[in-house]
Amino acid sequence: MDHQPATPDPDLLLKTLAEFRYQLRRFLLFSECAALEAGLQPQQHQLLLQVAGAPENTAVTISYAAERLALKHNSTVELVDRSEREGLLERRADVDDKRRAILRVTRKGRLVLGRLAGDHAKELNELAPRLTKALKHISFNSHRSNYAEVR
Repeated sequence: MDHQPATPDPDLLLKTLAEFRYQLRRFLLFSECAALEAGLQPQQHQLLLQVAGAPENTAVTISYAAERLALKHNSTVELVDRSEREGLLERRADVDDKRRAILRVTRKGRLVLGRLAGDHAKELNELAPRLTKALKHISFNSHRSNYAEVR
């Protein structure tokens, strides 16, 4: 009795990955358009979100923001400068390390984020069933050989 593991169907996996990527892209496009409609550049929205949504006791610095946004340090500095000029963000000297600044979202920035967050939550609720379905298919197909071996 030969116990050959079942191999995942590569066509089904590719179709599922394509669908998942499409749903992610739809959400990102929605997010970009919503940010623009709110008067922000999409990267500004992402910056504000990362600063406001950082875990408690996290020093939200330029380096932290650059990593979270997958941007170079100097690009993040420019983005922070622009956001600060527009009153969306402020930076304060770090009391523990004067060489770095701690970023904080201003009241104005929080108001814009609050409006965007509601719209984003609604959009994610609409996309959730399709994203969940795709994730389940990806997980099943990529681990199908494990399921076959267990049986």
